[in-house]
Amino acid sequence: MKSVKIRPAHPADASAVNELLDQLGYPQVGRAVTANRIRSWAEDPSGAAYVAEAGDNLLGVIAVHVCPFFERDGSWGRIVALVVSDRARGRGVGSRLVAAAESFAATRGCLRMEVTSADRRLDAHEFYRRRGYIDQAGRSSRFLRDLPDVDDHQDQLLPAR
Repeated sequence: MKSVKIRPAHPADASAVNELLDQLGYPQVGRAVTANRIRSWAEDPSGAAYVAEAGDNLLGVIAVHVCPFFERDGSWGRIVALVVSDRARGRGVGSRLVAAAESFAATRGCLRMEVTSADRRLDAHEFYRRRGYIDQAGRSSRFLRDLPDVDDHQDQLLPAR
């Protein structure tokens, strides 16, 4: 494998990022939508997206976001997405992407990192364990709820400040 370089994601990476996300089971609607999403991440100082490339090939992508604690000082970093190409797994690409995300978080004062992974992704769980992540599934639960469209509930919104 050619030398792997980790760099910030650019909108021009959108097609390759779509292919990576599709490999993980997250089909995307189009290059332009993903390009806009990457642009938004690049403009948000509390988040970052990085890609791993070797030559002209994109081998992986990671997105990380900084979340401030409310109950105490400091923040934590959350890996929002990590995908490594099938052909590049087991070659250190994921480890380098995680290191980039952790570095981003650490330079922004984060005290810990968090990542969630579907129960069926046992290989991903082992990957994170090897990097010192501890499975906290037995200590907490994860609850999700879809929010209604803001336009449908404009009269119920509270002012932001």
